[in-house]
Amino acid sequence: MHPFRLVTYNLSKAYNGEILWSGLNLVWESGHIYCLMGASGAGKTTLFRILLGLEKPDEGTFSLEPPPQSRLTAVFQENRLCEEFSPLENVLLVMGKTSDRERVAFELSRLLPRESIARPVNTLSGGMKRRVAIVRSLLAPSCGILMDEPFTGLDEETRRQVIRYVKEKIGDRLLVVATHQEEEVKELGGILIRPF
Repeated sequence: MHPFRLVTYNLSKAYNGEILWSGLNLVWESGHIYCLMGASGAGKTTLFRILLGLEKPDEGTFSLEPPPQSRLTAVFQENRLCEEFSPLENVLLVMGKTSDRERVAFELSRLLPRESIARPVNTLSGGMKRRVAIVRSLLAPSCGILMDEPFTGLDEETRRQVIRYVKEKIGDRLLVVATHQEEEVKELGGILIRPF
């Protein structure tokens, strides 16, 4: 993948007349991990939704320079899994039918008990669902990933295991993680950004 930058130009967003942020100028470069911090309600999720094309800013623009061949993917605060499908099927949905099922099963087994990989997601715990969502985002073809509080609900040991996995799999892509935990910033080795 060729290096690229995600650049925002004077982004502004308001809800019901209340300004979330105004004149937001950011430059995030591929190959780096950024940790986005701000108070609850400051607009971190809204910024991610704009960058994913799910909402429009009131003013300003953003761009990927030069445009990469793949798109951004995300881990939302909600897991957004197909509950009747297995973890394996959930990941294969974003990878295409020609994907290597054995490889996907192996990657899932690094963060989940092997016997859970073929069970419907609705039988899994919240923490297990979270891990499925994270593996899915990392294995999907993408130039970068936006993760919105991805480690919420994981115990300390599992969180560290998942962070090690994320750092291993992100490669030269862009990773932006919204978090409230400075400990996560340290464990990720991320560049701390407080834009709000």
